[in-house]
Amino acid sequence: MRVGAFLLSAQFPGQGHTEALERTVDAAVAAERAGLDAVWLAEHHFVPYGVCPDAATLAAMLLGRTQRIGVGTAVSVLSTTHPVALGERAAMLHLVSGGRFTLGVGRGGPWIDLTVFGTGVDAFEQGFPERLDLLLSWLRGTRVGADGPQFRFPEVAVVPRAAEPARRPDLAGWLGLEHEPDALRHFPRQRQDTGVRPPAGPPVVVACTSPGGVRTAAERGLPMLLGMHSGDEDKQQMLAAYRDAWRAAGRGEEQLARVEREHVAAGVVQVDDRTSAARARLLRAMPGWFEHGLGAHRTVDGRERRMRDPHAYTELLCDLHAVGTPRQCADRLLATAERTGIRRFALLAEGSGDRAATLDTIARLGTEVLPQLG
Repeated sequence: MRVGAFLLSAQFPGQGHTEALERTVDAAVAAERAGLDAVWLAEHHFVPYGVCPDAATLAAMLLGRTQRIGVGTAVSVLSTTHPVALGERAAMLHLVSGGRFTLGVGRGGPWIDLTVFGTGVDAFEQGFPERLDLLLSWLRGTRVGADGPQFRFPEVAVVPRAAEPARRPDLAGWLGLEHEPDALRHFPRQRQDTGVRPPAGPPVVVACTSPGGVRTAAERGLPMLLGMHSGDEDKQQMLAAYRDAWRAAGRGEEQLARVEREHVAAGVVQVDDRTSAARARLLRAMPGWFEHGLGAHRTVDGRERRMRDPHAYTELLCDLHAVGTPRQCADRLLATAERTGIRRFALLAEGSGDRAATLDTIARLGTEVLPQLG
């Protein structure tokens, strides 16, 4: 099983933007120290739910601050970003990080962002498949042109080319040391071999919250990123829909088995000596953050949008995910893995809104929960 930290750069009530971003940076460094597999970064615009507007830019900074851990976007929003511009950034991060970068993409929501960035509501409602295909062409090709409804341009050279094999950086050489120092010696030079052989370039995952999104990911042979609101039964239904779409597209069973190892499930984690204490910490902080952050979203066309009850939603997340003692957190993850087959997790560790509590949960996730997962 591979467990990572999901970091939204959440601005809780009473906090500033700098505090939220600094907590994200500290949490990423702590996640590497704790032995986690990856950190996953979200992006949002104009709302305190998350104050990182460009996950790929923040990923670049964190790749420079770490040596081993994977860094991914969860997600970079294609509806407001030119696919070629994002592809260029992703290729560069893949090459200079030695292959530690993963590009997660999604279509986002019907927010005012679409007006501000000039892409319009059609980019959200119908444009995602074309944008994803252009991005994939850029990441896997040498020359790319476009002649579609949204993008039309003559063929140009792909520079830098993500399909060029990434070289694993020599950390000791960069530091001018003849031998690696003790602080770096325990980091493996290669990521765990899962048997998956994706196309050259950075791995790509697709956020899936609807049947259309599942179908889009399956038809292109890409793994899914499933949201925090999904329980095990929801995950099972989406996985079944994915397999149906995969087979309808004429893809093979052996490749399906390999790609399914790369699905990612987002969740929440809070580790404490008592389950009641872990839940109470989240129930004190998360409802105010949801109301403060999600309530700030404005739709692109004034359509009505109903928000979940913040307290009930927090209760649901505590019920669904790894919230409690180390043993209970491990059992929760193992149960999801057994029921769904998903063995890759991105866990929101900052639900307390407190830097010290976030770092403590990450440390305990590494030292007390991961060893129980086998």
